Amino acid sequence: MEDDTANGVEVKRYDRLQARYLTTGDFSALQQMNTNYPMETRTLVEDVLQLGEVNDPEINTTFLNFYQDTLLQTIIVDVESQYADMDDINQELSKAFDNLEKLLPNTEVPLIYSQIGALDQSIVIGDKAIGICLDKYLGANYPAYKRFYSQQQRSSMQRSYIVPDCLNFYLVSLYPMDNYDSRPQREKDLHMGKIMWTVNTVIGKEFFKSRFIASVKHYMHTHPGVTVKELLESDDYRQFD
Repeated sequence: MEDDTANGVEVKRYDRLQARYLTTGDFSALQQMNTNYPMETRTLVEDVLQLGEVNDPEINTTFLNFYQDTLLQTIIVDVESQYADMDDINQELSKAFDNLEKLLPNTEVPLIYSQIGALDQSIVIGDKAIGICLDKYLGANYPAYKRFYSQQQRSSMQRSYIVPDCLNFYLVSLYPMDNYDSRPQREKDLHMGKIMWTVNTVIGKEFFKSRFIASVKHYMHTHPGVTVKELLESDDYRQFD
């Protein structure tokens, strides 16, 4: 991985180029986005914002105009201010992926980058990549959030949730539930309980809490021979009865 340094994982700051282009129209920033981050740009334009195809001749104008909205311009400035330094996130991610490797050997460390969305998604999972939408982590009391989100939703829209959310969504992508849509709600909840228990174990504290997580924790405590990989790969939920 390109951004894997001696100190561990480092978030690629795609958002900085994005902010430069979207606030000043700096064409060199757009060129760097397309040249250095083609996958990230395609994912943002086509999948996150759904503005059209990235090779459309008019897409750059559409992309720029979309972000001229007053609220989005404010968010861009606030993201760049709040996340001028992400050393703490890099350190937390490095530690987390070290711990994940111990629990789940041979788990590949994905490319991790930051971007500015439009309040649609928090974490975007791509091909061996995690995109962090910093616009969804500006703090529970961020004024704009109060217009669109409940207090409960806002409680998770803060910096401390970035690393747990990255791990959560990444593990869901690595250990998806077969036939998810047709499964009973209890099994869906237990599957997420297994994922979230794993995240709690990786970060070393009970960050996520629910009765389903508690059931998984009890099961693993009483079955010390079961590996985390076996837990996540198992499709049998009767053991949690």
